[in-house]
Amino acid sequence: MNTNHEKVALVTGANRGLGKEISKQLCAKGYAVFMASRDIETGREAAQKLCDQGYEAIFLHMDVTDPVSIKNAYGAFSQKADHLDVLINNAAVLEETDRSVSIVRLSIESLERTLKTNLIGPIIVVQDFLPFLEKSKEGGRIINMTSDLGALAHMKDSYPAYSLSKTALHAMTRQFAAGLVGKNIAVNCVNPGWVQTRMGGPNANRSLENGAQTPVWLATEAPLQETGKFWKDKREVPW
Repeated sequence: MNTNHEKVALVTGANRGLGKEISKQLCAKGYAVFMASRDIETGREAAQKLCDQGYEAIFLHMDVTDPVSIKNAYGAFSQKADHLDVLINNAAVLEETDRSVSIVRLSIESLERTLKTNLIGPIIVVQDFLPFLEKSKEGGRIINMTSDLGALAHMKDSYPAYSLSKTALHAMTRQFAAGLVGKNIAVNCVNPGWVQTRMGGPNANRSLENGAQTPVWLATEAPLQETGKFWKDKREVPW
């Protein structure tokens, strides 16, 4: 293994916003963090900034909408690490038209693009990197970043493509949690709240630091037997 740390994490969509902040907090806890991003320039800059602060951050080029790109990222990862302790599926898309359209007029093309990034991509990433998660000495952890917009308890006719993709991601979380019983791998999803990111906007009521707290807690401190659940503020919440 070429990384200098025994604890290894992979965060998708890590070039900015919440993914970048989660990576920073994991680095601060002693993890070597592979920061995956489709955008090469901003991804490298984000990783280099953490390296300049004395952390071990490794840029990993990955487009979650492209299975070949994910396979290539797997190959690049395997050159530097022999196991994976934490996988955080953070990369996501909310198309601008989805902010104001009703499901009655939702473009199927928009829905397909959203599902490709927010659901299908995470499924492929988990499937491909599962062999490394199974090699984690302390047990692997998969965290899917989701939203209360995907909760059936709060479902309304708003953000239809994004909401449907996150509801499906909840189901994917439960499916993987059940499918990995006995593998010493916990699978959970988390609602970080309304966070001040490019997607959330400047009026959001949560800072990046606050939004990253629960996913980082799930990745590092939560009991491994907690699996197949939906979390917010370190508490289980209704689906």
